[in-house]
Amino acid sequence: MTPHDQRDGAGEQIHLPGPTLVPFFAAVGIATALVGLILSWWFVALGGVILLITVTRWIGDVRNDIASLPTERH
Repeated sequence: MTPHDQRDGAGEQIHLPGPTLVPFFAAVGIATALVGLILSWWFVALGGVILLITVTRWIGDVRNDIASLPTERH
């Protein structure tokens, strides 16, 4: 090993997002909108609203996760 292969005993940490139900509700919104194509335009609108809310929330959660990561890079 060369000195460049070692980093003072510190390795890069792996970051995993926390558990959330947001992707589930996004899928519910998509499914509701697709079923609405057959049943009624009201279901399409409801599914679109559910999807819009969950995607907005999902993007906000990801931005908060990224902001909380350490900024030091070696």
